[in-house]
Amino acid sequence: MASTNDLKNGMTLEIEGKLWTVVEFQHVKPGKGPAFVRTKLKLVPGGKVVERTFNAGVKVDIAILEKRDMTFLYRDGEDFIFMDDENFDQMSISEAVVGEAANFMLENVKALVAVHEGNPLYIELPASVELTVTYTEPGLQGDRSSGGTKPATLETGIDIQVPLFIKQDEKILVDTRTGDYLGRAN
Repeated sequence: MASTNDLKNGMTLEIEGKLWTVVEFQHVKPGKGPAFVRTKLKLVPGGKVVERTFNAGVKVDIAILEKRDMTFLYRDGEDFIFMDDENFDQMSISEAVVGEAANFMLENVKALVAVHEGNPLYIELPASVELTVTYTEPGLQGDRSSGGTKPATLETGIDIQVPLFIKQDEKILVDTRTGDYLGRAN
C-alpha cells in the first residue's frame, strides 16, 4: 500500500483487479478545496490509456512486477518460448502478450519480460535490432541518401520504408518502438 503522494512514472498500480502503469501524474493544489493528483494510467496488458483523478493522500495498491532478462528461443504455434537467463527455466508467452514485438524478434534475441504473480504481462525489446533485408526493389542510378524511400521486406516478415540506396541482403538497424529505419548495421 502506498499513498497517491508517492506516485512515480512507470509505477504499476492494482486498481479494481486490473493492473495500470502510471504514464504521468501531476499534484494539483487549487486555491480553494483539497489537493488532488491527476494521473494518466495505461492498462497492462492492452495499452488502453485513461485519465483518473485521486484525492491527495488516498491509499493505492502497488503491484509488484518482476522484470526478468530472457532470451527468445523459438515459436511454437501461437506461443513464443523464452528462456530465463538466470535459471534457464523456459516460459511460454502467448502471441497476445508479445504483440508488435513479434515483428522484430529473431531467435536468441534478448528481451525484458515483466511478470506479475507468474503471469507474463508484456515484453520490452532493445531500442534497436539488426535485421536483414530479404526483398526490396533495386536502386536506380542517381539514388542518393537524401532522397525518397522504398518498401523493403525484412527477415521477420515485416515491411518498412528504407532509403533508395539500400540493397537486398543488406543488414540494417530498425527501431523496435516505431518500426523506422535507423541506418546500416556495421
